[in-house]
Amino acid sequence: MITLESVTRTYGRFTAVDDVSFTASPGRVTGFLGPNGAGKSTTMRIIVGLTHATAGAATVSGRRYVDLPNPGLEVGVLLDASAQHAGRTGREILTISQRFMGLPRARVDEMLDLVGLSPEESSRRVRDYSLGMRQRLGLAAALIGDPTVLILDEPANGLDPAGIRWMRGLLRGFADRGGTVLLSSHLLHEIEVIADDLVVIGNGRIVAQGTKSDLLGAAGSMVRTSDRTTLAAALMADGVTSSYVGPDGLLAQADAEHVGRTAFAAGLPVLELRAADGTGLEEMFLQLTADTSREGALA
Repeated sequence: MITLESVTRTYGRFTAVDDVSFTASPGRVTGFLGPNGAGKSTTMRIIVGLTHATAGAATVSGRRYVDLPNPGLEVGVLLDASAQHAGRTGREILTISQRFMGLPRARVDEMLDLVGLSPEESSRRVRDYSLGMRQRLGLAAALIGDPTVLILDEPANGLDPAGIRWMRGLLRGFADRGGTVLLSSHLLHEIEVIADDLVVIGNGRIVAQGTKSDLLGAAGSMVRTSDRTTLAAALMADGVTSSYVGPDGLLAQADAEHVGRTAFAAGLPVLELRAADGTGLEEMFLQLTADTSREGALA
């Protein structure tokens, strides 16, 4: 379990993280979302002791990360896949971790097999790795100590579609076995697919948190019709706000039954009607972080 209680980090007059509190629970994947500069990376660095909090406390399994006697056996961390020693081979990097943690030598080969790095690839210098290979190596390093908690910042960067699907299965299986996963990603679809809980941060403050089903349920319904302008007006007259999505869609802040009845009363054909899912997550994210996004960039 990861617990943050009123965590704040200031740099002079600038507040990077402002009174942040949330919990990432065992057996669940917690998606951590926010625009560039919102405070995600600073928050994750505070959790693992790389940045000191000005106020508040962050604990992993009830203790501060810096107080864990052998942290790699309890917490796996991947914050920057490009931060690995470029002059070492992938096998050497894992071997250093294995020896430092006091693990059996066989653990290195187990991790290389797990993340799909071949003997030839593991003998290359990291400077010759693609970003996707560095991500796989970083995941191997995070998992080598068989931790119960994973803290991952943008782990899908550089992975191809097959690699992203593999990583999704790896993290889902880790959580299903009782592990805690805190996952930051700008790939909203991937977060929507894998996350159980969501935490959204903007300008250093939590702007929304809860289970994925609750937050997306609050996001309403997606509807497509031949005349969305008329439907939007009919919904507004009924007290329901909506916003345009795509060429003919509306994201309405009401359940699907309500939207369908309004369309029927207005005499409008409905081409599609469903609870908001991935589109709802994107729209919710943009609405919650509209004041903090930089030119619409998601991170």
